[in-house]
Amino acid sequence: MAGWARAVRGLLLDVSGVLYDSGADGGVPIAGSAEAVRRIKASGLKLRLCTNETQATRENFVKKLQGMGFDVSVSEVTAPAPAACHILKERGLRPHLLVHDDLVPEFAEIDKTNPNCVVLGDAAENFTYANLNEAFRVLIGMEKPVLISLGRGRYYKETDGLKLDVGAYMKALEYACDVQAEVVGKPSKRFFESALAEMGVLAEQAIMIGDDIVNDVGGAQQCGMRALQVRTGKYRPSDENHPDVKPDAYVNNLAEAVDIILQQM
Repeated sequence: MAGWARAVRGLLLDVSGVLYDSGADGGVPIAGSAEAVRRIKASGLKLRLCTNETQATRENFVKKLQGMGFDVSVSEVTAPAPAACHILKERGLRPHLLVHDDLVPEFAEIDKTNPNCVVLGDAAENFTYANLNEAFRVLIGMEKPVLISLGRGRYYKETDGLKLDVGAYMKALEYACDVQAEVVGKPSKRFFESALAEMGVLAEQAIMIGDDIVNDVGGAQQCGMRALQVRTGKYRPSDENHPDVKPDAYVNNLAEAVDIILQQM
């Protein structure tokens, strides 16, 4: 019996690597994942897509998922950019943005004149030397540099292979400017707590399912949740020997996880 699958009221799902593999062509769904989402909803379990996606607005991101056959809505997505906008407004911060062009609309209502911080996302092709150096100059010119990073992932998987993620560039700016970034997104405890609050579910009643051993599994467990690692996406066999993070279980894919959880209901 899978003890980890009992007394569950809500599921938090990573998206890239769990629902689909991204790519230049828009990506491809992982076998069985769209049906698994439908089964979660039919079961009455609460669902939250907990993603560090920062290459598109939530609206366009959800449209892409819907086009792949996923029954999801914008209201079910917890993502870093809206959370960062809340922080910027709360603290009167004016960002210099180094983000993907398609994410810029999320910051439309934020004052960006005379920047007093840098916001870093998965800028993909915008991660040029010139753009990184411009962000560096903004930070190094501040008495107390403020660097906000939309996640801290090391890499992710697309259909043509692994790609460097925002965390690699975050570390470069941290080192160059002798500053510690504020991470908005997984594995931030505040980010997971926000997702749980939006679901109306306690941590001990929720399971996080992701392909990232540190940001998905480790982050969720630090909040008191159970967490599963799927053997899809950027999963690597070496993850199962991680020195610090041990998932509550490994599953081959989302469909298998949902099978086990629903059998316990």
